[in-house]
Amino acid sequence: MPQVPLEPIARPLPSLGEIAAQITPVTVASAVVAFLFAASAPVAIILAAGAKGGLAESDLASWIFAAFALNSLVTLALSYLYRTPVAFFWTIPGTVLAGNALEHLTFPEVIGAYVATGLLLLGLGLTGWVRAVMERIPMPIIMGMVAGVFLRFGLNWIGAFTQDFWIALAMTAAFLLASAVPSIERRAPPMIAVLVAGCVMLVILGKTPALPATMSLADMVARPNLYVPAFSLQAMTELVIPLAVTVIAAQNGQGIAILTARGHKPPINALTAACGAGSLVTAAFGCVSTCLTGPCNAILTATGPHAGHFAAAILLALISILFGLFAPLFTTLMLATPPAFIATLAGLALLKVLQSAFQISFRADYSLGALIAFMVTLADHSIFGIGAAFWGLIFGLATSALLERDNTAAK
Repeated sequence: MPQVPLEPIARPLPSLGEIAAQITPVTVASAVVAFLFAASAPVAIILAAGAKGGLAESDLASWIFAAFALNSLVTLALSYLYRTPVAFFWTIPGTVLAGNALEHLTFPEVIGAYVATGLLLLGLGLTGWVRAVMERIPMPIIMGMVAGVFLRFGLNWIGAFTQDFWIALAMTAAFLLASAVPSIERRAPPMIAVLVAGCVMLVILGKTPALPATMSLADMVARPNLYVPAFSLQAMTELVIPLAVTVIAAQNGQGIAILTARGHKPPINALTAACGAGSLVTAAFGCVSTCLTGPCNAILTATGPHAGHFAAAILLALISILFGLFAPLFTTLMLATPPAFIATLAGLALLKVLQSAFQISFRADYSLGALIAFMVTLADHSIFGIGAAFWGLIFGLATSALLERDNTAAK
């Protein structure tokens, strides 16, 4: 296969004034909601995986610092260079894999696998193989997988009514009111109204998060560790291919599909290479592989003018860098926030994206393959340590190849 160079960067590069002009209330709301999503349940998954693997508190703090502060530098660079909202964080399924591996591997051995995965991703991006593969996967099947992932967030929003009824009700009512009344939507974009309503209810119900009395100023600032990787055959065999597959097929596949559906042209080779380079850097601080995040990119592109989406990604990166520098402080606050608040926020933010995923998946060709991709992904069972999103794509493609041959032949 011939080599394909990295996609050319956007010319001319946006000026600071142009970026500032794109920062509107809608842009700010998108960035804040995307950040709150990344800083809540995904952080809890890191903490759970670290606890399962016996990591020390300093190891976890270092991991979270790199996950936010360093990955956000990748977001900042690529969103600026390509004028495209490409938000990078860390692979959540990969975090689960790492937690399992830490039960029988040392942390330096796992970090060695992160380094090897980074090199593999970098090579795949620089050779252009990733774009060639992604262009062969039908969009309805990809979006069926995306719908299977995002449906959980919608169901969690519904479930929030059984956890904290008044919080979920107030936030949902604010969303409906701001979305249904044009005069309100112009003054208060729906997700800003949701945020305000949720915060007001937290105050009224006395559920605002508070810092522990024992936390000092020094405890609030991140103090990352620097690790020396160890390379073992067991770690390479167990982790490298599953991590790379998770990043490319499950995580990046979601993000690319979402951005494409919203009219953006994500630089597939460049972002894959960036995942590899980011993984090499963040591995030194104990963080799992870098990836393009599906949910955050969905939130960034769900509302507002198309031209302003890249500015929302830049704003998200700046907020996340600050979070990384003060990871212990913000993580404590986020984990003390009622789960219903986060579940409602994420569910409402992704509602229109979920609607679009269903429309693209089942409106025409490849609908059976898309249905299988949706069902397998929704079932959420790992096989050989690889997450359900990857297997959703595989089974969806196999179904279309066998039972929708006319569509496959026309592809």
